[in-house]
Amino acid sequence: MTRDTTPVTEERQRDADRSQGTILAAARDEFAEYGLGGARMDRIAERAGLNKRLIYYYFSDKEALFQAVLEQAYRDIREQERRLNLLDVPPAEALRKLVEFTWNYYLAHPEFLTLLNSANLHRARHLQQSERARQMNSPLIEMLAEILERGRKEGTFRGGVDPLQLYVSIAGLSYFYLSNNHTLGAIFGRDLMTPKAKHERLTHMCDVILGYVLRA
Repeated sequence: MTRDTTPVTEERQRDADRSQGTILAAARDEFAEYGLGGARMDRIAERAGLNKRLIYYYFSDKEALFQAVLEQAYRDIREQERRLNLLDVPPAEALRKLVEFTWNYYLAHPEFLTLLNSANLHRARHLQQSERARQMNSPLIEMLAEILERGRKEGTFRGGVDPLQLYVSIAGLSYFYLSNNHTLGAIFGRDLMTPKAKHERLTHMCDVILGYVLRA
């Protein structure tokens, strides 16, 4: 009689998935706090409550783990963007929703910004080596291109807008403000993170982006 090992195999896979998820969450917090250079595998194991050998079983070294954390970070934000169903709403509303989402996501996930800062310090070599990261991000630009073309055909958007440049502007308007709010606040003598200031910033960003694409 042949024993069915499928339930055992599935349970082991679930255990492996849980372990990797726990490791990635712990590593994300470690890299966000200390950067790639300052992060320590011992502390990641302690954060995860797992044996360090298990981390090396799933991820060959700290560099591979950092790449996996970056991939997971992009997977999370792209998945939440997909849930906005931007292709199901009018083009102008879709762009406004994307600006609002990007701003609110960055506010809710400051670790995403610090991970990007660390990745850029290392010239994004981990992302350059990641086919997964490119595959996850390309559909966003394709979706933006579709929104822009739909708006152009409807007569609400002007033509000639590069979807990649537009997304860089959307992300940059939020990213720069939040990443530099301490220095900007010190220089200009204003608290840029009060509820009023954050609301003013979001309104400004929506006006800038829509003002650029809307037909005059």
